[in-house]
Formats: sequence, structure tokens, C-alpha cells
Amino acid sequence: MREFIFGTDWGEDCDDVVALRVISRFHKAGKAKLLGVCSNTCVEHSAGSIYGFFANEGIEGIPVGVDKDCAHFKMEARYQERLAKYAPDKTNDDAEHSVRLYRRLLAEARGKVEIMEVGFLHSLAKALLSGGDDISPKTGMELFSEKVEKIWIMGGRYSHQGAQEFNFSRHPEACWGASVICESAPCPITFLGWEIGSQVETGENIPEGDYLYDVLCDWHGGPCGRESWDPMLALMALIGDEDEAGYDTVCVDIKVDKENGKNYFEASDNPNRKYVIKKFEDSYYSSQINEIIK
Repeated sequence: MREFIFGTDWGEDCDDVVALRVISRFHKAGKAKLLGVCSNTCVEHSAGSIYGFFANEGIEGIPVGVDKDCAHFKMEARYQERLAKYAPDKTNDDAEHSVRLYRRLLAEARGKVEIMEVGFLHSLAKALLSGGDDISPKTGMELFSEKVEKIWIMGGRYSHQGAQEFNFSRHPEACWGASVICESAPCPITFLGWEIGSQVETGENIPEGDYLYDVLCDWHGGPCGRESWDPMLALMALIGDEDEAGYDTVCVDIKVDKENGKNYFEASDNPNRKYVIKKFEDSYYSSQINEIIK
């Protein structure tokens, strides 16, 4: 069974919750195994709200990491207090630092794992550049080389050169992290860019009384759907094949300006860096996700 670590900027947008709902449905069905969740943000209810999410889903034992160096990020964490009420005994103190959790999950993995990242990349970059510690004498680069099969990233914008997409450019740490991962990670990466999910809405079919309905209302003020960048990335990764998931791919060399997060790319023979292009109408992707999350 394929195993995944999920990285997220949990709290800034509700599509992270929809993505984790997709992953949870695969996990509970035995179609994939979620090893852990690493939040690359840290606000009051970061860990508690993730534990609360799993309490709603009836899933136990998933470790949670929070990047505790990032409490200075200013976020509109609209749904976190709501979800945290489902795990009232959990706080950020109950979570590992996300960088440490990445290192531990990779060091403990018996085979290769995959990483889905739908948020900022600085926590992943810090794990990649980490040195040996009490978890493993191996560097992050060694652990990634040996244990990471592939990274699936929602990030960047591939409609034109020099674009600034949120996950790559939200703050200085995001710019730096995107530059490090895109240019230095020793494993294949497939990117789903902003333009892919900007017109695909999901979640409008969630019934009242479902906690996900409330999360969507917290974001919109009503039970509307939301653009689907994160769940589209999650489903593509879980399917595990871009073509089967409904995408063409373009192999590229990619660079991200570490100062401003602008991404630049050019066609390449390098199969280890790809971005995707939709093959079908938007309704194809929204209907798939809505069927899974309802």
C-alpha cells in the first residue's frame, strides 16, 4: 500500500480541509495509508483542529506536526476554533515540530513514501536541509534520497513566466522554501498550478449537519463550494498517475526567486520536474471530488 505524508498551510483556506477529507476517505478504505500531517503554519488551534478533524472522521493514531517557528504568521484561521472543539484536550503542545515529524516518519519508513504538499514549502525545505539528530544520523538530503518516492505539490503558476502564486510567495519563508524544494529536492516532483484549480469548485453538495458544511460556511458565510486546488492535488497524488487522473504533463526546469517567489520554467527533458495540464472539462474533476467527500 502506498504511504503518504500530508503537508498543509492549515487554517488559511478551507480547501485544505476538503483535501484532507479526500485523503481520509482513501485511508479508511484501505486504498492508501496516511502516515502523518505536517502543518507549516502555527496559530492557536493548529494541532487541536487537525486532531478534531480526525475525531470527526473516526480516525485515530495519525501524528500531527506543527511548525512552531511560524507563530508570527498572520492568518485568518476561520474554522480552526470550530474543529478544535472536537478534540478539546489537544493543543500545539501535543504536536511535534513539523520538521522533526518529517524526519521521524522518513527515518521510520520501511520503504519509500510520498509527500503531498498543498501549502508553503519552508517546513519541507528545513527538513530537506536538516542535519543528523537523535532520530537519525542521516541528513535530510540523505533521508529524502532514500525514502521519498515522489513529492506532489500544489504550487506555482504555469500560465506565464514570473508569476507569483500564493504558496510560493505569501511571505519570505514561503519564497525561500519554494526555491529550495523546486531546485534541490533529490526526488521527482509533480506540480499542480494555480490555473488548474481556479475554476473547479467542490463542496457545494455537502449536507447541513456535516462538519465540512460548517467549515465551508466559516469561509464563505454560506454553504458554497470552494476552488479546488488542494483536493485536486490530493486526488491526483492518491491515484498516483497523472494521465489516469486526467492530466497531461510538461517536463520542465523550474526556478523560484527566493526573494519574491516568482516562478520561472522552461521545457526540459528532465522527467523529475513536471507540471500538469487538464485534459477534460472542469466538471470532470469537480464531480470526482464531490462524489468522494459527500
